[in-house]
Amino acid sequence: MSTRKTDALRNRFGQCDQVESLRTRREFLARAGGGFGALALSQLLRGEAAAVPHFPARAKSVIYLFMEGGPSHIDLFDPKPQLNYLAGQELPESFGKIITAMGEQRSPLLASPRTWMQHGQGGLWISDWLPHIARHADDLCVLRSCQADGLNHVSSVCQMNTGSLFAGRPSLGSWVTYGLGTENDNLPAFMVLLDEKQRPHGGSRNWGTGFMPATYQGVEIVPGEESIPNLQSGDSAASQRQKLDLLKELNRKHAAERPYQSELEARINAYEMAFRMQSEAPAAFDLGQESEATKTMYGLEDKATHAMARNCILARRLVERGVRFVQLYSGSGSKWDSHAKIEENHSRMCRSMDQPVAALLADLKTRGLLDETLVVWGGEFGRTPMSEKGNGRDHNPFGFTIWFAGAGVRGGQTVGSTDELGLRAEEDPAHVRDIHATILYALGLNHMDLTFANNGRRENLTINEGAPIMKIFG
Repeated sequence: MSTRKTDALRNRFGQCDQVESLRTRREFLARAGGGFGALALSQLLRGEAAAVPHFPARAKSVIYLFMEGGPSHIDLFDPKPQLNYLAGQELPESFGKIITAMGEQRSPLLASPRTWMQHGQGGLWISDWLPHIARHADDLCVLRSCQADGLNHVSSVCQMNTGSLFAGRPSLGSWVTYGLGTENDNLPAFMVLLDEKQRPHGGSRNWGTGFMPATYQGVEIVPGEESIPNLQSGDSAASQRQKLDLLKELNRKHAAERPYQSELEARINAYEMAFRMQSEAPAAFDLGQESEATKTMYGLEDKATHAMARNCILARRLVERGVRFVQLYSGSGSKWDSHAKIEENHSRMCRSMDQPVAALLADLKTRGLLDETLVVWGGEFGRTPMSEKGNGRDHNPFGFTIWFAGAGVRGGQTVGSTDELGLRAEEDPAHVRDIHATILYALGLNHMDLTFANNGRRENLTINEGAPIMKIFG
């Protein structure tokens, strides 16, 4: 973001100490208005964010498929024949520093009993756990050399979502909506779809705004008949309009005396947005409008795939309507975690998301949306080649896999690599900050120029590090 735009934001919210004071009042907004105060208020974003890319964008929107708990890259996208050859032996001495960092005992190496095949014209290696996604190999760019800093779920999920191991910073989706605004004033710009009522580790901080105004936070959508609680009031439109006009008048007078409390203005606009959402949100969330063929393609009627199928269909329907950033959780509450019985765990989790995710890619492509939508798949880390509890794998942030599709990504290729056992990244290592910079780049945003003034310094998502991974577009 340019200096001019950043200075305008500072003028809008006052000096830095006043911006800091806003953060202490964030709870007020979260509790206000029967839940509506917590909505991301898209209509404010056009005027107060940059709303203009720094350079031509490849993507208009992002769908981030988050596998919470840590999927095993060496059992899904990164085959290691040497691992099976050395199974039962201890990790070689050359890996000693990694063992010390993880606090690992010398557990024996655990073989991967997967059947691997090359798929598509690019010959991507994908295991038999993902037969549906494998059919879209030529759309995928598999990044095998990811790195993160955390060893536990709470800090690692936080870093993958906010760039930091510690709470208090804005989420990736918040930076995107702050930088670009929305294309639909009647829906939130940033929405988070959970596959279970259980929240991810860290809860709402993973889609929160940290030191930014609450305007930019994500809206949490939970499974059930009422995805957005308290949206429908039961009053007629005319009656609601009268109530809102009175509330607006009273709140404007209150806010006029407190010009530096962004939450007050956010609360006023939250009511207005909720009013408009009553006409558009029900249609967006009405899966009854989908054809039977589409429901079958996603696996909506299958108990094993229903939750993820529902959210994948919703993600497509939301980006169709101009929602900027949609994040889907598979395994909310670390269901991908597999310290023991990885065969049982990953068989179940892969079954739950493979068909819906493949259907999402196919559906986006058929509708002409894949070219303008960046799809990202991955978790907070991978798994170790060493065994845990005899038949499981531990956390591995030193080398793991995510993949990208759509929005100018060159599919059918791998970028980067891990060592012969899949423990640590070797070629083209890509830190979380590089991944975030790449997502912003696809949206036309320079991660170093997208800044927000806080406590006397200009903050950005990547904390002044990282660079876009240009090979995924090459």
